[in-house]
Amino acid sequence: MYPETAYPITTLAPQQPTPHPAMLPTEIPPGVQMVTLPGGIRTLAYTPTQAPPAPPVPVAQPIPTWAKTTALLTPTIGGGIAAAGIGLSYAAPGLIAMTDALWATVALIAAAAIGVPMLLRIGRTTGAGKGSTHITQNITATGMFGKANGTINHR
Repeated sequence: MYPETAYPITTLAPQQPTPHPAMLPTEIPPGVQMVTLPGGIRTLAYTPTQAPPAPPVPVAQPIPTWAKTTALLTPTIGGGIAAAGIGLSYAAPGLIAMTDALWATVALIAAAAIGVPMLLRIGRTTGAGKGSTHITQNITATGMFGKANGTINHR
């Protein structure tokens, strides 16, 4: 009537005293149920859990426009960055030469800022032996809006 089980099922005979009193239904752990064996004996056993119900099939939703635009622009932006990197690698020798030229220009400007005043000073000191012209100017005015008078003296 019932198929043979792969493992022997052992239970206490009804005439033997049970070591523990009967469990309350709240004490039974999840996944364990009271079952009746083919011999008529009732016992607790793990029962196979039923498969959970299949999740509902999601309804296909349209792809948002921003996602399409981003997906289309991503390779373009990546290609642009790659092209810029290649261009910089080709331009690197020229950029190095330009920076060298700029440093040379900065050095020339610094030398001119120091050298020109020194040359002017040297030119003045060599011409000082000939004598120099001194001009003195005196200006006087009366009142805030008065006419100004002045004199210039050459020595």
